[in-house]
Amino acid sequence: MTNRDDMTLTSSGYYVSAEAPIHSDNPVATPAASPPDILRCAYMELVVTDLTASRWFYVDVLGLYVTEEDDEAIYLRSTEEFIHHNLVLRKGPIAAVAAFSYPVRSAEDLDRAVAFYTELGCRVERRPEGFVKGIGDSVRVEDPLGFPYEFFYETTHVERLSWRYDLYSPGELVRLDHFNQVTPDVPRAVGYMQDLGFRVTEDIQDEEGTVYAAWMRRKPTVHDTAMTGGDGPRMHHVCFSTHEKHNILAICDKLGALRRSDAIERGPGRHGVSNAFYLYLRDPDGHRVEVYTQDYYTGDPDNPVVTWDVHDNQRRDWWGNPVVPSWYTEASLVLDLDGNPQPVVARTDDSEMAVTIGADGFSYTRPGEDSMPDYKKGEYKLGHQL
Repeated sequence: MTNRDDMTLTSSGYYVSAEAPIHSDNPVATPAASPPDILRCAYMELVVTDLTASRWFYVDVLGLYVTEEDDEAIYLRSTEEFIHHNLVLRKGPIAAVAAFSYPVRSAEDLDRAVAFYTELGCRVERRPEGFVKGIGDSVRVEDPLGFPYEFFYETTHVERLSWRYDLYSPGELVRLDHFNQVTPDVPRAVGYMQDLGFRVTEDIQDEEGTVYAAWMRRKPTVHDTAMTGGDGPRMHHVCFSTHEKHNILAICDKLGALRRSDAIERGPGRHGVSNAFYLYLRDPDGHRVEVYTQDYYTGDPDNPVVTWDVHDNQRRDWWGNPVVPSWYTEASLVLDLDGNPQPVVARTDDSEMAVTIGADGFSYTRPGEDSMPDYKKGEYKLGHQL
């Protein structure tokens, strides 16, 4: 699967190639029908068990703006958004994800979505009135990987708050940036997403060809979604962007002042993959939220694909922080179109946690050197700390 001879090793330690060298032995069939023309990730519908607690976390702590709310759901958006919402918090009995939602370029693209997924044999439901407030004619599907995807064209426009500096908080969340999905077979997921029109920007592999994760985009950033190898289908995280690193540090300070620093799961730090500065939080139900800034432009048609060696400990953290085990093992359930949790299928390929955990002494900083000091060896390896 991987031929390093077809890649160029950069001075930063990762490889680049013209196309993603990822091929599946068990591909999803490519439909004859054209895929819908997807624009970007737009919103996620989260089911939460305590609407009051979730409102406190997302509104009072993270500063998202309430578009509207009732006793059953809260519709939230970030500063730069002009569509009705980026996040729906819906009260329910089980914490899970009800929809990963994408806008399409035209009304005809909804017809294309129906044809594309019908040919794949997926369950498809279309509602001209929409599934949630603020969104019109929509198509929801249970995709070949088991995820609930939504495509929409019509939406209610609301005021973009970019000029309302009087409303800004020190940790202002300005836009929804991406989703991250957990799936057992990453190459299979990549092939399906490429058929849907996504392009790979970065991936993590080993020399034997095992693919551990891949990042894919429609808008010209590093990703609109990523496929992380693990037991799935599950949702790893939803991510909002800030303008600067200091906004992320302000969120950490605020959580500390509220005596809620336990909501910080990982970070702050800088990723090797995507080059972004990040922070991972867990909401009251355990849903993972990333806050993220300063990735890079990927919109040129010849944008090179970045491949990281799984044993390069700087792939996940460019400096400093080991990846905690929960980041690899825990994720949110996803629902079918009836609202029932999808069964979780175990990954059979090697797991990234099994072969290495971030900056932990089981990887390299400088290839060919035993460069990890004793005080870092085995850090956060499951069971090592006992």
